[in-house]
Amino acid sequence: MTRVAVATTSAIAADAAREVADAGGNAVDCALATAIMSMNTEPGVCALAGGAYVTVWAPGHDPVTFDGNHGVPGHGLPVDERGKGKVPVRLDYGGGVSTIVGAGSVAVPGALAAVDKAWQRFGKLPWNELFRPTIEVVRSGFPLPAACRYYLGYSGDLIFGRSSDGYAALHDEHGQLHDGGSLIHVPHLAESLAAIAEGGAAVFYEGELAEAISAHVRQGGGAMTRDDLAGYEAVERPALVADIDDWHIATNPAPAVGGAVLTAMLLACGDLHASDWDRQSLDKLIRVQRACLDFRRDRLDVANDVPGEAAELVRAAKHGQLLSQWSSSSTVHTSAVDDSGVGCAVTASSGYGSGEMPDGTGLWLNNGLGEIELNRRDVDSREPGDRLPSNMAPTVARSDDAVMAIGSPGADRITTAIHQVLVNRLQFGMSLADAIAHPRVHVDTTGDTDRLRAEPGLDMPELDLPLQAFPDINMYFGGVSVATFDRHTGFEVAADARREGGVFRSDA
Repeated sequence: MTRVAVATTSAIAADAAREVADAGGNAVDCALATAIMSMNTEPGVCALAGGAYVTVWAPGHDPVTFDGNHGVPGHGLPVDERGKGKVPVRLDYGGGVSTIVGAGSVAVPGALAAVDKAWQRFGKLPWNELFRPTIEVVRSGFPLPAACRYYLGYSGDLIFGRSSDGYAALHDEHGQLHDGGSLIHVPHLAESLAAIAEGGAAVFYEGELAEAISAHVRQGGGAMTRDDLAGYEAVERPALVADIDDWHIATNPAPAVGGAVLTAMLLACGDLHASDWDRQSLDKLIRVQRACLDFRRDRLDVANDVPGEAAELVRAAKHGQLLSQWSSSSTVHTSAVDDSGVGCAVTASSGYGSGEMPDGTGLWLNNGLGEIELNRRDVDSREPGDRLPSNMAPTVARSDDAVMAIGSPGADRITTAIHQVLVNRLQFGMSLADAIAHPRVHVDTTGDTDRLRAEPGLDMPELDLPLQAFPDINMYFGGVSVATFDRHTGFEVAADARREGGVFRSDA
């Protein structure tokens, strides 16, 4: 039987991997089942009716990414019926976040389509086996994770109070938001998942669930139609590959922007010769982050030709020109590898959540059209079917003897978190646990001026950036999950203490 190791965002998600591995599943089966569990048991943080990317690298195959990101809705609608049903909100979360919710913020969800396509190409178990652990947990109730409760403390009423079933799931009989660890029962969710497990992804995109979702969105003024759902397809793309020392690192390609930014950071820092983050290395890291993230803000995020701009960013990093030229929402992730050498990384997001849950479905809908920081180009100027921008960068790396799956939640910190862990592990030779635990920095380019945010314990260089020093390690800096298999030393797996995390190993 294939042995598997999985690192993910919660203990119950890791338990799902254990069940699927015991049933004979490979790394892809385990990763997909774990992602399904995370998407359905981390309310507010993620949801099944969101977007996802799945990167798979199997021996004898080229690495691929299955693009199931949010799509622009509106097939068959006149232009004047698009752009309605949007509700601007301001949350105190994260120092202040502006977003758009309501039916008009809902993009076409592709997570389930990506899961389906990855399973059809590389899965081993029957489709319904991927859902069985989640259906059982959802039916009996699941504990509200601390990270979810933290976010819901800001959004539970303002966003997730917009639907009666959603409100009932998150609040007690007195109208108080459930505490962390309380059992959550989402009305009708188990039945919806059971229907998908029995009838396949078509139930979601073409069946009764599709009718309920599109009718709810249209009644609320949103643009998503039955044609949008029925016509959605996950796209299989060749992964973007960079070589660092003896490792080949495959990640999410354009039109997503996260993979290109991560690849550029890896290439630009490929010549670090220190054994740890001394001042000189940190100075290089900070300058590389700033250059890549400034390029993203100034060019990638507003580009009409995202693949062309992404290729230019990677080219500049590869040829040492990056620093000389440009120096100026919620997600879940699962990493899985097996002893046959398969690596699978899955990152999923539903944005900040639209707050919309069609009656009788138990399915929270995304606010992909409302993520202002990602949609710096006017969403309404995009054509129906276009993919929206994404930070997500599920990554699989391979050397002659080993395979590694890695990724992180964390909005624009996804790429900087993954990059620092890869440098720690592959270039500085840290253990996996130490590579993840090590303090991180992030250049924040979202305000009027760039600023550096840093965890404690680093010997900081002289800076020309304002510094915000965090007192402790913090979930702001991501939640990296890594699983590796080396044919000489076996499995190594670790999940980030910045998120609750969960791990599973077949040989543990």
